[in-house]
Amino acid sequence: MIPESPGNRSATYAAAGVDIEAGERAVELFRNRVRATDRPEVIGGIGGFAGLFALGRSRYKQPLLVSATDGVGTKIMIAQQMGIHQTIGIDLVAMSANDVAVQGAEPLFFLDYIVTGKVVPQTVEQIVSGVAEGCLQAGCALLGGEIAEHPGHLKEDDYDLAGFCVGAVEERKLLTGASMVPGDVLIGFNSSGLHANGFSLVRKVISESILDLNEQPPELDRSLGEELLTPTIMYWNAVVALQVEELARGFAHITGGGLAHNLRRIIPPGLQAVVERSAWTIPPIFRLIGSEGVSVAEMFRTFNMGIGMVGVVDADQADRALEITAGAGYAAQRIGVIRSRPDDGSPEVVLP
Repeated sequence: MIPESPGNRSATYAAAGVDIEAGERAVELFRNRVRATDRPEVIGGIGGFAGLFALGRSRYKQPLLVSATDGVGTKIMIAQQMGIHQTIGIDLVAMSANDVAVQGAEPLFFLDYIVTGKVVPQTVEQIVSGVAEGCLQAGCALLGGEIAEHPGHLKEDDYDLAGFCVGAVEERKLLTGASMVPGDVLIGFNSSGLHANGFSLVRKVISESILDLNEQPPELDRSLGEELLTPTIMYWNAVVALQVEELARGFAHITGGGLAHNLRRIIPPGLQAVVERSAWTIPPIFRLIGSEGVSVAEMFRTFNMGIGMVGVVDADQADRALEITAGAGYAAQRIGVIRSRPDDGSPEVVLP
């Protein structure tokens, strides 16, 4: 037996700041939202020690599992300041599901991790509801997750999120960009705004200006805070639409580092992507940030600048690819070409 110390009989987990019952109440609040994301392959439900998913052998001959993990960075701080927690979970799913999708893989399931200074069931329910909505948009199951309470580590109103997505693709359909050739066309898929990247710079700009999250700048049709919290677009349906007709040679998810950094990750040796910056309209939120003293070059190094995904297709199939993506509900346009890389030391991606 463990001897009791008279001086510690009032010491409890709750007194230390961890409320197990609050966590259980939160789970009950979002249980049905999680169940709504179930796919036929899901075995059991939430509440177990691990999630179970049956990978259907009839669907794949040589399946490859594709996984990605991410968070949403300091965009969370905007959500906390605004008291809007319903959409940040969509961003969480999209950041990983889009990375899975660019390989040509179908997102199968997602798991999240929520850490907070104090579990407030209603806030956690809003966050997880957003995660569930993101899973519905990506077509994947919310297979499980974790809610952790860290008193003393985080302030009571603070929280952070992380998650990972697992997908599958037939080995012969894996997209790597290796099949690109000179003359191929770059298709740029519009973003919904900043998505979930560059918010450290955004917050610095706001702190050093007269911008107010709760006010509506003339450039926008809603408050600045609401604009910044616009969720990341889920691009899986665009990828699968092009995959059906095997039109795509590769995709790049445009996240932190902008077009040049992310697009060069799929450009084969000896080739170069030339992006025409005038090919699309840059959303007002980026122009607003630029007006507060951020150079165009720095913005292109940091943000997606209105292009959240880039696909590479055969030039003869570009018009057909645009028709298909429009039919899938995505706004896209030609934004450049692939050419042979000159022997002049120029980079893999050029933005004239």
